[in-house]
Amino acid sequence: MDSPLKFQEQSKGFSFESVFDEQAGFPKEFLWPDLVSAQQDLSEPPVDLEGFFKGDDEATKQAANIIKDACLSHGFFQVINHGVDTDIIRDAENYMDHFFMLPSPEKLKARRKPGSLCGYSGAHADRYASKLPWKETLSFRYHENSSDRVVLDFFRSILGKDFEETGMIYQKYCEAMMDLSLAILELLAISLGVDRKLYRKFFEDGYSILRCNFYPPCQEPGNTLGTGPHCDSNSITILHQDQVGGLEIFTDNVWQTIPPLKGALIINIGDTFTALSNGKYKSCLHRAMVNKHEQRKSLAFFLSPREDKVVRPPQELVCSAGKRMYPDFTWLNLSRFVQNHYRADDNTLQSFINWSQSVNT
Repeated sequence: MDSPLKFQEQSKGFSFESVFDEQAGFPKEFLWPDLVSAQQDLSEPPVDLEGFFKGDDEATKQAANIIKDACLSHGFFQVINHGVDTDIIRDAENYMDHFFMLPSPEKLKARRKPGSLCGYSGAHADRYASKLPWKETLSFRYHENSSDRVVLDFFRSILGKDFEETGMIYQKYCEAMMDLSLAILELLAISLGVDRKLYRKFFEDGYSILRCNFYPPCQEPGNTLGTGPHCDSNSITILHQDQVGGLEIFTDNVWQTIPPLKGALIINIGDTFTALSNGKYKSCLHRAMVNKHEQRKSLAFFLSPREDKVVRPPQELVCSAGKRMYPDFTWLNLSRFVQNHYRADDNTLQSFINWSQSVNT
C-alpha cells in the first residue's frame, strides 16, 4: 500500500486550498492519468416501489423483473416511491454543511483512525500517496437497536452537544435507509427465485455504514476524480446524489453517466451480495466525477451483514449454477482486507479470495 501524504499527518489538518498552487500546477497526488470521458447516459426504467409496499403482486413482480434485468446487466438501478420522507433526505443533504464547512482542526476531531471504517477523511490521504480522490468524507456506523442510538452518540461524543441535532438527523436517515434496504433485499430474493424473506432475515441484525461525501469544486476537473473506479465490497449500497450529478458506471465497455433523477435513490450491488447470489448478480465498476464550478454532495448507505455471519449463497442458486462460485467468508475478514491490504477496484472479491486462501495454506 502507498505511503500516506505527509501533509495529512500534520496537526494543522487538510484542505484542498492548501494543496493547489497555481504556480506549481495541478497537485500530482490527485492526478488520474488518461481519463476517458463518459460516452452516454445510462438509460434504464426506474423501479416503482409503490405497488410492492401496498402488497400488489403484479406490481411486485414487475419491480422484481426490472431489478433482475438491471442486476444481470450491470448491478445499478434507481427506485422511486420508495417511502423515505423527502424531508429526511433534504435535511441529511443540507446538514452535511454543518460538518464540512468547519475549520480543518475541528473536522480532525472526528478523524478516522488507521484501519477503521468510521470518522473523517480528507482525500483518503492517510491511506494513499497517489491517485487521491478529490473529496472529503465522514463515515459512521449504524445498527438497529431501539435502546442504542449509535449515530447520535457518535456525533455527540466526537463533536459535542452542538452536533446533537445533526446526529439526530442522521440517526433518522439511517433508520429510513435500513427499512428501505430490507425491502430491496426482499425484491432481490424474489428476482432470484429464492425465499423472499431469506436475505431480509440475514441482514436484520447487520452493521451498516453511512458515508457523507463532499466534493469541493476543482479548477481542473479533467485531471482528477471525486472517487476512483471501484466496486463496492459491501452487500448493497443506497445512494442519494444531489442535482449536480457526477456518478458514472462502466458497462458495455464504456463509461455511462447516471443523471440525477429527482426523488429517486440509486441502488447498486456490492461484492458481498455477488457472493450471496453465487455470482449471478455482479457488482459494477463505478466512479464519481468532480465539477469546476459547483460543490457536489452525496450520501451512501452501505448495507453489510453482522461481521461474524458466514456469507454463503442459498443452495438453490448453487444447484442451478452447478457449483459454488466463492468459498465461505465473513464480512469482517473482507472489510479488513479492503481497509488494510487492498485498494478497492473491479477485482476486489477475487483478490480477497486468493489472499484468504494463501493466508490459510
